[in-house]
Amino acid sequence: MLILGIDPGTLILGYSLLDTDGSQPKIEAMDVLYLKKIPDFNLRIRRIFETTLRIIDSFHPDHLAIEAPFFGKNVQSMLKLGRAQGVAIAAAISRDLSITEYEPSVIKQHITGNGNATKQQVATMLQSILKFDTHPHYLDATDALAVAYTCHLQLTNPLADLRSQLSPKKKNHKPAKKQWSEFINQNPDRVN
Repeated sequence: MLILGIDPGTLILGYSLLDTDGSQPKIEAMDVLYLKKIPDFNLRIRRIFETTLRIIDSFHPDHLAIEAPFFGKNVQSMLKLGRAQGVAIAAAISRDLSITEYEPSVIKQHITGNGNATKQQVATMLQSILKFDTHPHYLDATDALAVAYTCHLQLTNPLADLRSQLSPKKKNHKPAKKQWSEFINQNPDRVN
């Protein structure tokens, strides 16, 4: 199976192609789409769509593995990231690829064993696992490779996802019922 991994972004989008046939996965391509010089946001989105189609049509991957947008402090950034992810997914759908989305912390956990690992730690671990010499200029390319490799692990080892589900929960994790109770108590004027 050939897996296209994408780390979406509206300024820099990372992509990789991981061939998982054989005993050791092999990197077919790994690069970034540099979008900073395109001033219009809509033109950036169009370029992401066209480039994703061009990659799919050139390499004919079987599957798209894509990183999910994460919520930071800036809602506008998350929305833009979601649009970049959406057009990449739309391109994959138009070519009938199967698609899997992964949370950043899940990817980091699968690659390094630490859901809070840095981009550099992820890149270093992938370099060790997949034995590639060149270190990409942008870590977005290795992030895309991490998404593809995570997909490979989950497709070849169904227990990999089960282990992450069974891992200890965060200390501040509260059941949804308790979260709602706290919200209602803190915001009585917002509940009818």
